[in-house]
Amino acid sequence: MKLTCVATPGSGGDYHTPASHLLEVEGVRLLLDCPVDLSALAAFAPVPLGADCGDAGDLIRAVPYYWSPAAAAAAKAGGVDAVLVSSATGMLGLPFLTRLPSFANTKVYVTELAARIGKLMMGELMEMHSEFVRYYGLDTDGSPKWMQGEKLHKLLSSLQNIVIEDEGMDLAPLMPLYSAPNLEECMRKTQTVKYGEEVCFNGMLMLKASSSGLELGNCVWSIKGPRANFSSLNVMDENNENLGENAMVCDDSLLRADGVDEDEYVQCLSKNDDIAEEIERISFICSCISDAIKSGGSVLIPIGRLGVILLILEHISETLLSSNMKVPIFMISDAAEKIISFTNAVPEWLCKPRQEKLFSREEEALFGHVELLKEGRLFLFPHLYSKGLLAAWKEPCIVFCLDWSLRHSTAVHLLRRWHADKRNLLVLEQGVDTELTLKPFTPAAIQVLECSFLSGIKVRKVNPLLAVLKPKLVLFPEELKSWCPSKEDAPWSYLYYSKGKTIEIPNIREDFVVGLPTDVAFGLQPRQLDKAIAIARLRAKLHLSKGQYVLVAPKDQSDESNRQLLHWGAVDAGRLLSALQEKGIECAFPADNDDGSAGCERSILITSPGEALVKMAPDRTVIYCDDESTTKQIYDALSSVCNGI
Repeated sequence: MKLTCVATPGSGGDYHTPASHLLEVEGVRLLLDCPVDLSALAAFAPVPLGADCGDAGDLIRAVPYYWSPAAAAAAKAGGVDAVLVSSATGMLGLPFLTRLPSFANTKVYVTELAARIGKLMMGELMEMHSEFVRYYGLDTDGSPKWMQGEKLHKLLSSLQNIVIEDEGMDLAPLMPLYSAPNLEECMRKTQTVKYGEEVCFNGMLMLKASSSGLELGNCVWSIKGPRANFSSLNVMDENNENLGENAMVCDDSLLRADGVDEDEYVQCLSKNDDIAEEIERISFICSCISDAIKSGGSVLIPIGRLGVILLILEHISETLLSSNMKVPIFMISDAAEKIISFTNAVPEWLCKPRQEKLFSREEEALFGHVELLKEGRLFLFPHLYSKGLLAAWKEPCIVFCLDWSLRHSTAVHLLRRWHADKRNLLVLEQGVDTELTLKPFTPAAIQVLECSFLSGIKVRKVNPLLAVLKPKLVLFPEELKSWCPSKEDAPWSYLYYSKGKTIEIPNIREDFVVGLPTDVAFGLQPRQLDKAIAIARLRAKLHLSKGQYVLVAPKDQSDESNRQLLHWGAVDAGRLLSALQEKGIECAFPADNDDGSAGCERSILITSPGEALVKMAPDRTVIYCDDESTTKQIYDALSSVCNGI
């Protein structure tokens, strides 16, 4: 196998820009996720721009391009056989690939729910992008002017950490957005899989998507082949606040070779301390929102994570109720109503307490937003100009929108309205370049709250997880090596990878298993060699089916029934001499031939019909003859005195 990391989590965080890898296994090239790094949009000035737009002089005033290093790397590699998508955000860059001729036969595998949410997100991205097109107009003369000359060099120097990272002057990952036909073509190439379903690719690899526990529809892929297995775990919490000196204490204590029961590993992994930390963060955010509302300010929450939005809605509802504050909550997104509706339709993706709640007879709502909708406190609108929004609009208010880049549609218009009032609050996910993002809205008096949300397994739980999974080899990011050092006594070994470098993964299996159909196995006629070994003859072809090698025998094997293909056992020289003479072959033992003592080599000299010599040793018999016809006669005689099948 070969693994190449083509994209690492962008400045927007693990969820918004998941990592992407190229994996070559069993001669098949797979792309693991194909995201778009929307943090690159910070290089472009939002629209509409006027005299009060702030200091946007260094930003590009043009229709934006989108940064997708995964799509560029896959295209540069000459194509891929299949794409495995682990989340809705991991498929935002797929139309960049599927619109290319070299990807005409590429298969895309994604869970049903992630595909539905991903399609809505891509459609919304195109809808928001259209505002730029309406304002700036389309680029009709090839590459836009800003990609040339002094403007480009200025862009690269000021935004290199966002747009070009370590790519140098290579702008291949910066692409114009796809169109609606591109999106439809992409979805036609998508094969959806159910929760926990195993599918076969090309008869060679078995693919299985299991819930990752991060978001609705998010999954971890396991890949099984005839000679290698692989499992993806793309997301890890890299928040330095969570990687203190004591982060590995749990690991060290559990990995001692003192007979620790496996249940202790499971208990460590099952601790809800991560969930408790997330709830604590959400509660703090809700208290800040409450303070802003009390001061007469409004709140803008441009977060594209459905799970986070649902949690905030649930807790803010309780906070507002306890404070007796009645303010409207708006979710403004073209996909909001459809995405929200999925929450009650996919119980297999919910945690166990919510599953129990869903199937109980209690009338209590599964999520807090259900009651908010019933009570008329939560409003869902596709656009700011939607019919009915003006009648429902009231400030102060709380607004959710799915554009965390602050460069599209709703977020832009509301920031232009609210940025100068210090009573208002903007809630951002940690990892966004706040200074650059708010540059078009300066001077900004609005309060900014940067929040970190749980996004993947914590480093301190890596070794306990490995102790349960018991892998033979672990592929680990180079940049996290110092935070999770390998243990000398660990039963697994590590290979470290970094972006842009291909690593060779050794073949752990030296051999492989070959299956035999039951009817064929029962039709064999084995002969016992000794007490432990039996041998049988079979004419068959080696097939690869569902990731396993299988011997498939033809129905008619009559032409092989009397032919002995394999012989064994020591050859009795006297019997062979008699068998040769019975066939009319003139032969004799040489005068200096041994008398046949055990362990000695004997020979038979043949003079007619052709000259030949047969040498018999305890471990082998060799025929020396230049005449093919004579050789066949000798072989037939030899076969008659040997055991064979």
